[in-house]
Amino acid sequence: MSQGNWQNRNKPVRLTKREIEVLSLIAQGRSSQEVADALFVSKRTVDFHLANIYEKLNVNNRVKAFRRAAQMGLIPVEAFFGEAAD
Repeated sequence: MSQGNWQNRNKPVRLTKREIEVLSLIAQGRSSQEVADALFVSKRTVDFHLANIYEKLNVNNRVKAFRRAAQMGLIPVEAFFGEAAD
């Protein structure tokens, strides 16, 4: 799938609440183990959520997942970079 084709999917991409939580913590630079500790789950569970996120967003790493989710409006970017300057 080419870079722009993800926008043309028939089915809209939806991340679960937990997937958004995982991706948000990963975007803060936390490791899988740190995310697991913060969410009181195992590292394997975090890695499972990441695999689902990668598949849904058609990406293969954390940075691409965050960028794609932000582009698609699935996660609030302002929370990571502050509000836009007026």
